[in-house]
Amino acid sequence: MVDSNICSMYDKRMKGLVHAAVGFAADGQGNGVAYARVGHSAARVLRVPFTVKRYPALLDREVGYGALIAVSDALRRRGCERVRFFVDDERLVRDVLEHRDVPAPLTLAYVRLGCALNQLREYEIAGSPQGESDLTARARSEVAMHVAA
Repeated sequence: MVDSNICSMYDKRMKGLVHAAVGFAADGQGNGVAYARVGHSAARVLRVPFTVKRYPALLDREVGYGALIAVSDALRRRGCERVRFFVDDERLVRDVLEHRDVPAPLTLAYVRLGCALNQLREYEIAGSPQGESDLTARARSEVAMHVAA
């Protein structure tokens, strides 16, 4: 659980961007969950539910957009203004960094993500470093448990 002032605590101590490693998953109906590990050492994990409209042809790309929008909004509400996101989805990272054209069904999500990120004072986005996929595995496990139930 991340308390409401966690981001301002990190901002003051770290004098830089708050690190947020993000892992996510969603079921076939678009009910998803994202986990964000906030901070460096002794980091806290934030659980953020979200929903997306699913498009089978997108091969889960829409899930990453929905997750990052939800996490960005949650961190901003908790006082984060400067965030470095580490995302376990290289296509999403390239889409944002390279301002790439996206398939038509992703256009609205792409715009919404840009709006969510631009509400932060500063942000960076990068691929997850080795060993961060545990958040994605955790999200997938939770989604699989709900589907099975």
